[in-house]
Parts: sequence; C-alpha cells; structure tokens
Amino acid sequence: MLSRRLVLATPALLSLPAAAQAWPTKPIRIIVPFPAGQATDILARVMADQLTKALGQQVLAENRPGAGGSIGADVAAKSAPDGYTLVMVTTSTHGIAPAIYPKLPYDVRKDFAPIANIALTPQVLMTSLKSGIASVAELVAKAKAGADLNYGSSGNGSASHLAVEMLRNAAGIKLTHVPFKGNADAQLALQSGDIQLLSDAIPGAVGPVRAGKVKAIGIADQRRSPFLPDLPTVAEQGFYGVVAVGWIGLSAPARTPEPILDRLSAEVMRILKDPEVLEKLKSLSFVPARESRQEFEAYIAIENTKWRKIVQAAGVKIE
Repeated sequence: MLSRRLVLATPALLSLPAAAQAWPTKPIRIIVPFPAGQATDILARVMADQLTKALGQQVLAENRPGAGGSIGADVAAKSAPDGYTLVMVTTSTHGIAPAIYPKLPYDVRKDFAPIANIALTPQVLMTSLKSGIASVAELVAKAKAGADLNYGSSGNGSASHLAVEMLRNAAGIKLTHVPFKGNADAQLALQSGDIQLLSDAIPGAVGPVRAGKVKAIGIADQRRSPFLPDLPTVAEQGFYGVVAVGWIGLSAPARTPEPILDRLSAEVMRILKDPEVLEKLKSLSFVPARESRQEFEAYIAIENTKWRKIVQAAGVKIE
C-alpha cells in the first residue's frame, strides 16, 4: 500500500516546475514604485525583513519611482515570473493609474499575480490653522460664500488630489487645485497657510495633526480611525460617498508558479498576525488588511471600477 501511494504521488510532484519546488535558492527583490521614505517604501522594508527570516533567503527592497508608481510597476510586470521579483502595488499603481494614464504600459489584471493586501491608509482632510476652518461644514459654507480656497496634493491624479475632488463634487463647491511634487511639500504649504486644505494618507497626517500644526476636519473612510479616534468621518458630516482609502499590497509578475504564490501569501498572512509586526505597523499608523490572494484579486477589480468613476467625475487625465 505504501509503494502504491508513492507511485500515485510521484506524477503530482513532477507536475510542479522544478524551480518552484526548490524556491527560493537566491535573493529576492521587492520593487517599490515610490521613493525611499514614503509609506509604501517603509512597509516594503518591514515585509522584506520578515520574509528574509521566513524564507531563509535575503529579501531586498529596490526603489524604482516615477509616474505615480507606474514605472516601477511596469518593471515588475516585465520581469521573469520565477518568484525572485515581487512588487508593492498600491491604490496609485493598480487603482488610479489605469484610469488616468491612457497609455499605461501594463494591465493590472493580466500582468500581475496578487499575493496579499497588507495595509490600509485612509485619507485625512486637513485645514491650515490660518484658515479658521474647523469642520467639513465650515469648509463647504466658506466655499459657497465665495471664498477663494486652494487645496494641495501630492500631484495631479494622486489619491490626495482625488479625495478632495470627491468632496468638491459631492458638496457642489469650487476649490482650486495646487499640485506639489509630494505630500511633504504640500504639508509645509498647509502649515504655512499658503494653501487652505490638504488630504493626506493617515501615516502622513497623524504627526502634524497631533502636534497641532494643522486641523483635521474629517477622515475619508467608512469608520473612524484608531489613530485619530475623535475625528469624525466625512460621511458622519453628511457626505456619504466620500470614501478614499489607500491600500498597499504585494504582487508578483503574472504566470509566477502557483506554489510560490501560495507560499508567499501564507507567509504574509502569518507575518500580519505577529505581535511584533502589528506593533510596528501601529507605530507607523497602518491598519492591517490581511487579504489573501483571492480576496486581494477581487478587491483590485472593485477598486479599478471605483477609481475610474472618480477620475471621470473629476475630469482628470494625464497624457
């Protein structure tokens, strides 16, 4: 009976690619489509450290920024599907970019194999202390009264741009967009009073808000954040459709062997239950997502549809 089981098992084992059975046998890179120091980069390095321990091979983060993350994502899409190139994918690369770049060099559904959604980063609406605006209602009232209000963003077509456009459309108000090269520059402009409004992901908003440098007026999520528990959602203030939650996950090039994808997904799920990792994510103001391969793939499809509608409503297009 034992020998029969071995004979029956052998074809199944041989059906797996030899490289997948042995993987990993060399270092693995995680492409980060954004500059060093940004939220995606910080999270990538946390995951790289943990995956190095779990897989027994060095996992390294490699920054390839540019074009809202699409340059790095394209590098990953065109890499060998052998499990040695992974990529951090985000709202920008896989949710917004397909809607705003008519000639995007990759297809988010066909060129990637989702592994796991890792963390969520909802947008926070903040005002300059000099503006005197302390709530969404006050912002809307001032705009409708004819006040000349400017809002900053980390760039045209970014989540910080589109979050405010969602509110502007929902409230039927006029606001002037001032794009910056990144949220760090936009934050400085907000704190100095050069702009009156800014939306930023919660990891970048918590510090200035808690330090009293800016005024948080609403979070663009369906629920309040554990990091700013006293801050009401925009929906609580009457604008129910203003939900702009960023996400950061891990993917591989399409056609990466299923056993490798399954192993990586399982390891990420395990890592996101580790108390030490959870404490690290908490210190960085990340909310763990813990979405498996199948859940993440379905979520990306939903996000594609959602952001396309938002981009169309805002009239944003980048050639």
